[in-house]
Amino acid sequence: MKYDVIGDIHGCYDEMTALLEKLGYSLDTGLPAHPEKRTPVFLGDLTDRGPKSLAVVEFVANAVEKGAARYVPGNHCNKLYRFFKGNPVKLMHGLETTAAEYRRLPPQKQDHIRDLFMHLYERAPLYEILHNGELVVAHAGIKAEYIGKKPVGKVKQFVLYGDITGETLPDGRPVRRDWAAHYQGEAWVVYGHTPVRAPRMVHHTINIDTGCVFGNRLTAFRFPELTTESVPSSMPFDETRFRIEP
Repeated sequence: MKYDVIGDIHGCYDEMTALLEKLGYSLDTGLPAHPEKRTPVFLGDLTDRGPKSLAVVEFVANAVEKGAARYVPGNHCNKLYRFFKGNPVKLMHGLETTAAEYRRLPPQKQDHIRDLFMHLYERAPLYEILHNGELVVAHAGIKAEYIGKKPVGKVKQFVLYGDITGETLPDGRPVRRDWAAHYQGEAWVVYGHTPVRAPRMVHHTINIDTGCVFGNRLTAFRFPELTTESVPSSMPFDETRFRIEP
């Protein structure tokens, strides 16, 4: 099987469809279909901040349901799930845009979107081991020693939020360690979560969150080719959102 892992979409539906088409997928039926039988894998954070979060939810949920795609959730997905469950969550860090989009829908459509997303999230693995263990897809990454372990406790926290220190930056974002610099595993780990200006490949890891929603690009990692493809963002560029690499 060949895979195209697609980074954090964050409501950038138009860029998502443009990237899929660039990768060779046909979307004529509403589902991604590739002549080489490739499979797209969505790397979490489907929603928030971008203009068409709910369209992304519908597309990905339908594709996964029909077996045309795979998906692992990110921290924004986790928060949206808790919002739909009625849990007390703060409408900030982008969730406010998805909530506003959702609340503009008629009640019947709201029910449909909520049920679609909750079903998608509840059935999704928190991380995927693919291609006979040669490829691991985890939203914020995963340590080599965590691969194969149940995604609970510190493993769940790591794949959703990264290697956090417990400290926060002035804008409220958590401080994260550079776990990829110390990764020594054989499997390729594809992750996102922390925006970078260009795909960052370190050892057998690659960060493909190239900050589409912050005006840069939406990127896919092709496996087993170990290549990337991307499309430009239509959003305004915000250089303050990008990690400065060592």
